[in-house]
Amino acid sequence: MQVPVRLLPGAIADLFAQVSMCGKITLADRYGLMAALLEDSLTEEERNSIDRLLHSLCRGRMQIVNEISRIS
Repeated sequence: MQVPVRLLPGAIADLFAQVSMCGKITLADRYGLMAALLEDSLTEEERNSIDRLLHSLCRGRMQIVNEISRIS
C-alpha cells in the first residue's frame, strides 16, 4: 500500500528561503523537493522557485550535504 505524498502549504517557499540563506541542501530538503515534484500540483511560482534552486546548485552556489536537517 502506497501512502500519498502531500506537502504543507507554503513548504516550497520556506524551503527556498532556508536553502537560499544557508547555501546547503540537506537530505530532508531533497526529499521535500522530490515530494513536491511528484505531487504535480505546484503553482508556477513554486515551480520557478525549484528551478532557481536547481540552477544555483548547478552553478555551484549551493552544496549538497548528507545531514538529515540543519537542526542538530
